[in-house]
Amino acid sequence: MAKDLDAQVEDFRTRPLDAGPYTFVAADALTMRVREGGRVVKVAVMVATGVNADGHREVLGVQVATAESGAGWLGFFRDLVARGLSGVRLVTSDAHHGLVEAIGACLPGASWQRCRTHYSANLMAKCPKASWPAVKAMLHSVYDQPAAKDVHAQFDKLLDAVAAQLPDVHAHLDEARGDILAFTGFPKELWRQIWSNNPNERLNREIRRRTDVVGIFPDRTSIIRLVGAVLAEQHDEWAEGRRYFGLETLAKARLTLIDTETIEEDSPVIGAISA
Repeated sequence: MAKDLDAQVEDFRTRPLDAGPYTFVAADALTMRVREGGRVVKVAVMVATGVNADGHREVLGVQVATAESGAGWLGFFRDLVARGLSGVRLVTSDAHHGLVEAIGACLPGASWQRCRTHYSANLMAKCPKASWPAVKAMLHSVYDQPAAKDVHAQFDKLLDAVAAQLPDVHAHLDEARGDILAFTGFPKELWRQIWSNNPNERLNREIRRRTDVVGIFPDRTSIIRLVGAVLAEQHDEWAEGRRYFGLETLAKARLTLIDTETIEEDSPVIGAISA
C-alpha cells in the first residue's frame, strides 16, 4: 500500500505545472520532527499554493529540507520553475530572509507581499506593551480603507502618530511599507486573499491534524507520503470546487500596473510588475 501511495504522491509532486499563468502564489513552511542518525531532529516542510489561469487554487509543490534556509527555499522554487511555474505577479509569505531572496532569484518578475498577520506579530515585538492596542488598531485601519490611495494616506497617518513617541515602531513600519502594502497594486476585490497567508491556514490545520497523530516520523519519506497525500486530496477538492478568483478579476490583476508614485523606490514592488 505504501509503495502504491508513494508512486501517486511522487506523480503529484513532480507533475508539470501547465495550467498557468499562476498569477498569485503563497509559500509557507511547517516544522516537523523526524528520526535521523539515531536522533530526533526538526525539519522544514515547504509548501506552495497558487491560483491558475482558470481561477482555481492549486497545490504547486511540497519538499522537505533540513532547515528553513535560503538554500532550501532556492531549491524549492527552482524545482517549481523547472516544472513550469510562470506568470507569477505576486508571492505572499512571511519575511524569512532566505525565502524572500529565493523569490527574487527565481521569480524576478514577481512582487512580494509580506503577510500582514506575520508582520503584525513582528511589529508587536518592537512596540511597548501599553502602546500596542492603539498601534494595532491604527494598523488595522490601514487595511480597512476603500482604495489604494486611501491605504497609503492612512499609513502616512500611522507613521506620523508614532514618530515622536515610538521611534522604533516608526522605523519598523517605514522600512516595511512597500512589503506590507504590495497588495494595493492589484484590484481591491482580491485584497483579502492576497495580503496574508491566512487562506492557507485551513490547509495547514489539516496537515497538522494528520501529522500530530504521528508525532515523530521514522524518516523523511514518510513525511512526504503523508503530507503529500493530504495535499493531493486538497488539490483535487480545489479543482472540483468553485473558482477562487473570477476570470475577469484575474485578467484585470494581470494587467494592473503598480503606481510607483505611492510606493517607495527601494521597495521590491517597484518595477516588478509590467503589463
